[in-house]
Amino acid sequence: MADQVRVLGFAGSLRQASYNRALLRAAQAAAPEGMTIEVFDLIEVPLYNADVEAIGDPPSVAAFKQAIAAADVVLMVTPEYNHGVPAVTKNAVDWASRPPKAAPLERKPIGIIGASPGMTGSARGQSQLRQAFEFTNSYCMPQPELLVYRAHEKFDAEGRLTDEATRKYLGTYLEALKAWTLRFKAG
Repeated sequence: MADQVRVLGFAGSLRQASYNRALLRAAQAAAPEGMTIEVFDLIEVPLYNADVEAIGDPPSVAAFKQAIAAADVVLMVTPEYNHGVPAVTKNAVDWASRPPKAAPLERKPIGIIGASPGMTGSARGQSQLRQAFEFTNSYCMPQPELLVYRAHEKFDAEGRLTDEATRKYLGTYLEALKAWTLRFKAG
């Protein structure tokens, strides 16, 4: 249906107990009516290598690209490492940006959120990641931003989002992402 939005989400952390995986699960639970969020686990996606690509995409990469192509929007849930985008997140973008001009990220709406124990809540990592979408011709939603800072205080030991203000803002973010995506589906 025209007002339905299919989201492909992935966490830019391979750690099972990461705050970003927990935030992605919280997003699935908070998805507004008409939005579904499918999660893709990047654990099997190898480091980008043009020699490997020349032989053919590995099965995990092919599955990742197919999942992106089938989605209306991609939601990247990324931590921040050393004031920047982590290798896991950037590697996923690198694979999904190939081949140029025919990549699954070409003209795809993008949402970026992230969680961090630090005070900036992945702001620098998100900002750096946005630069990659100039090359892929992707439509990265500029506002609102969701920067979950002091994440260790907002999730319990089982990875459940316990902070009500964050849960409410996550819902607001997802409503905005749905509206952003529908703008491109209509065109």
